[in-house]
Amino acid sequence: MKIATDIGGTFTDLAYIGADQQIHYGKTSTTTGNYEKGIINVINESGLDKKTMDSFIHGTTVIINALTERKGAKTGLITTKGFRDVLEIARGNRPDLFNVQYKKPQPFVARYLRLEVDERLDYQGEVIRPLKESDIQKAVEFFKEQGVESIAVSFLHAYKNDSHERQAVKLIKELWPEVYVSASSEITKEYREYERTNTAVFNAYVKPTANRYIDRLEKELDQIADVNKKYIMQSNGGTATFDYTKELPINMVESGPVAGIYGSSVIGDLIGEKNIIAFDVGGTTAKCALIEDGKVKTSTDYFIEKDSRQAGYPIKVPVVDIVEIGNGGGSIAWVDEGKALKVGPQSAGAIPGPVAYNQGGTQPTTTDANIVTHRLSTKNFDYAVDSAKIKAAIDKTVAKPFNVTTEEAALGIIRIANSNMLNALKLVSVRRGYDPTDFVLLAFGGGGSMHAAALALELGIDKVVIPVASPVFSAWSMLMTDLRQDYIQTDIQAFDSIDPEDMNQAWRLLEEKGRSEFEKQGIPKERLSFQHFLDMRYEGQEHTVKVPITSKNLTKDAIPQVIADFHKTHEKAYSFKLEETPVEIVNYHLTVVGEVDKPEIPKLHQSTTLAQALIEERQVYFEKAGWVQTKVYDRSLLPVNVSIQGPVVVEEKAATTVVYDNQKIYQDAYGNLIIEKVKGDVK
Repeated sequence: MKIATDIGGTFTDLAYIGADQQIHYGKTSTTTGNYEKGIINVINESGLDKKTMDSFIHGTTVIINALTERKGAKTGLITTKGFRDVLEIARGNRPDLFNVQYKKPQPFVARYLRLEVDERLDYQGEVIRPLKESDIQKAVEFFKEQGVESIAVSFLHAYKNDSHERQAVKLIKELWPEVYVSASSEITKEYREYERTNTAVFNAYVKPTANRYIDRLEKELDQIADVNKKYIMQSNGGTATFDYTKELPINMVESGPVAGIYGSSVIGDLIGEKNIIAFDVGGTTAKCALIEDGKVKTSTDYFIEKDSRQAGYPIKVPVVDIVEIGNGGGSIAWVDEGKALKVGPQSAGAIPGPVAYNQGGTQPTTTDANIVTHRLSTKNFDYAVDSAKIKAAIDKTVAKPFNVTTEEAALGIIRIANSNMLNALKLVSVRRGYDPTDFVLLAFGGGGSMHAAALALELGIDKVVIPVASPVFSAWSMLMTDLRQDYIQTDIQAFDSIDPEDMNQAWRLLEEKGRSEFEKQGIPKERLSFQHFLDMRYEGQEHTVKVPITSKNLTKDAIPQVIADFHKTHEKAYSFKLEETPVEIVNYHLTVVGEVDKPEIPKLHQSTTLAQALIEERQVYFEKAGWVQTKVYDRSLLPVNVSIQGPVVVEEKAATTVVYDNQKIYQDAYGNLIIEKVKGDVK
């Protein structure tokens, strides 16, 4: 049996393949602060046969939480003489340009814990000054005195030659076996001193937390089952073993959210849709990403805590290109000092949760607003919902201050939440030069189906897909993922003077490294596949674009096509090309995928009718139309390929789909709900 679990801010989800070879699901409340308990809870509550558990895949928010909540280890940094302040200096391009009180982000390592050693490499990796072991010994003694738990090592130009970093790590482990150590060259071989150093610091900062968490999780799993294969979702969309992840935990900074993005591409392949905007709404956040021509985009230009006023912190590891905002079902509605209604980013979480949960929550949330408008039914909650409490909370916070009815106030909360989500969708489409009408909106998570139809109308998108298992889609997607590692090596060269054989040799070295690491994880060579990319730029430019390389062995005859692909990619990204300007290679990027067995997505075999699927008719409050008598259907009983004219509500366990009057909905052969704009009469 293969099972997958995903921890969110509010719920912990489960997907697994049962003895009938069908995919089954489960969901329980997240046990904040003791996340592994929630995993064991959802496994126990599902009733699955734990003796047959063979493969376990996990997505978690533990790392991002440790960073944003500043709950990592006391960390020390050892760096090249003269560079202890690189974290402080950071970058000069500040986002809030005219704010005279602007402050740079505070480094995660205090200055007194940033120590220098007298070593130096040049930009080609040649040794100028060798590393002195006595410097490392002094640093270790000082860190012991200061109670440091984890050490980051980042030397100048270590991406080109990592010998000094390897020497330092070896010595630290000999002198102090108990301490955690992270070297920048173990994490990334990509240049940019500040970004690489900050990434090494972050890996060191979360390493003790990650190791303790994974060890506890493994112990809990071993008590209930004998699981042979244990994997954790990585930020690049692939999985890696527990042992690998314990060494490089920063690679799971976006562990949970990215799974659903890759699952979206799987569904897209299944139904013949290559251009997709993947949209995930949970209890705390909403995430979205753009899939073009079936390909999920990754980037090493990832930041946490970056917005229009804060520079944030860079993390130089491959992460699926995703936009995340603090808006979900548990997002709290509030009125700011300017008397404007806001929704989020604060969330009621799992405890106490929305007012509807009746667990002590007093502030109205998006979920509460959807109950007041009857989009959500109180019958579908695991809690005894007190509608009077919900009404009182919305009246106090919104209705009375704005002198509107409870229903109008609730609809206002929903519209503000939709507006926030709409901005996120525009960030991955319109703001990047893409026309959203060329894409399908694929929405999942507990709240994705609730908001997707309205957002599609706003964006002019004709088609919405609510995938099978949408409430636990990220966990479902983990069952469809392969193992994956990315290897990036900076090697700046003029493209017109490079020997193609030198490039092929660079690829071979990266491929050999990939084969070696996957062999340690038990993946045979015949199950490996390689994807090659070059990060390229015009001479004199700062930033690059990623160009796929389809030829296994580059020849001189293939070079013009690579350059043409670069010009085309650059024009798409920046709206111009400079065909007469020399081109440079900055990075070699190799993606290695280790294929694992995945379940087939079965077709539905049911002969139900709409009459059998009808649950009830109830009044639902819609924009402009007000209260409308609306049919409500059970998703599990919907017939295949039978269209229903909106307005309509489709319910399932842990999710509800709302369809508007100028839309229709039907269930396809694989169990996906398809919402389309009405272009004619619908029977």
